[in-house]
Amino acid sequence: MRIAAVVGAILLAPEAFAAPQNLTASEEYLNYSVLDTTPASSNVLQADVLASAAAINQQIYQSINDPTQWRKCNRNNAIYRREWATFSTSEKKAYIKAVQCISKLPSKTPKEKCPGCQNRYDDFVATHINQTFSIHNTGNFLAWHRYFTWAYEQTLRKECSYKGYQPYYNWPRWASNPAASPALDGSATSMGGNGLEGDRCTNQTFYGIPTQAQPLIKIPHGIGGGCVNSGPFRDWKVNLGPVFTDVTCTPANPEIDFTNGLIGLGKNTRCLRRDISKWTSNQWTNDQQVTKLLKSRDIKTFWYDMQGGENPFSNNFMGVHTAGHFTTGGDPGSDFVTSPGDPWFFFHHGQIDRVWWTWQNLDPKKRVSAIYGTVFLADPTAANTTLNDSMNLGYAYPGTITIKDAMSTLAGPFCYAYI
Repeated sequence: MRIAAVVGAILLAPEAFAAPQNLTASEEYLNYSVLDTTPASSNVLQADVLASAAAINQQIYQSINDPTQWRKCNRNNAIYRREWATFSTSEKKAYIKAVQCISKLPSKTPKEKCPGCQNRYDDFVATHINQTFSIHNTGNFLAWHRYFTWAYEQTLRKECSYKGYQPYYNWPRWASNPAASPALDGSATSMGGNGLEGDRCTNQTFYGIPTQAQPLIKIPHGIGGGCVNSGPFRDWKVNLGPVFTDVTCTPANPEIDFTNGLIGLGKNTRCLRRDISKWTSNQWTNDQQVTKLLKSRDIKTFWYDMQGGENPFSNNFMGVHTAGHFTTGGDPGSDFVTSPGDPWFFFHHGQIDRVWWTWQNLDPKKRVSAIYGTVFLADPTAANTTLNDSMNLGYAYPGTITIKDAMSTLAGPFCYAYI
């Protein structure tokens, strides 16, 4: 398969190109030059062109550099995660049913470890709360959330009979109007819609990034803010948190002591709130921003820019990670500690993983093992993260893996790629 033919295939049908291909033994990789042949007026997203190139590169790299693993996980048995918009009605309903199912199963977390855990879904939220300071703005941020999202997908399949795989939300495709996306339009096959208009905190005029007390970026409210009242998740209950949130009308969690290991884990049942913000998504999750991120020259640049820059949120820059969360905002979406309490979380982090996967596989020989950061949130004096560091998910999912195990989606416990 020659590069010129590959580029033509991408431009013709990028979604199809990411599907299994017959590869030659030539270790010739696609790079950013594929964008040079994308017509300026094309409706194809540049970030998607790069993702399609990455899919082919990954197969070439894995087949040549790790043939033993390639025999176990290859184009014939790997699964392909897809955007929600490409799911059929029956596929969407099956996924929604599985998420509702997991929220009805009993929690596996002991009550003394999580007094507020009411169901199996809460086990995942509790794990995220418990490990927050060692999984955000850290060297394992990307690998840990890859593992976390995969474990959630596996739990839906193993415990709720889901036959499909975790969808993602392609930010650039819906950046100008996220509320119109099939994931957030409030239809019967969505993940619920916006929050009620006029049902927001009367003393809150904006979200402050990083905090309302010291806002470097002020996100004006959209037309929502109240409880989600449309779609299959209009009755969804949030049981844990908040820990850090600007939604001032959210009741405080009964567990507020940072010293006893239970912060945010008390029972605090309430509705799911959203305030969908195209002001946020249109600025920081558009195709230009994502493509710029994918052109990062090294993992340090990629890691910082994904999370808001080396001096976070300065120069009016939010980064796709924070912007994706504040595309929906609300409660618990605006609380980075408790944010998995909104099922939207896994759509957003599916896309986070897809963007990292794309960046890795645009230069797989150099990037599949590239990591940056320390072991504690925003602490440059802490020990550097290494590929041999272990990761676990508490009571949410059994077992322990290393960061090295999570660096490729075709190795370790994984066998998936993206379309």
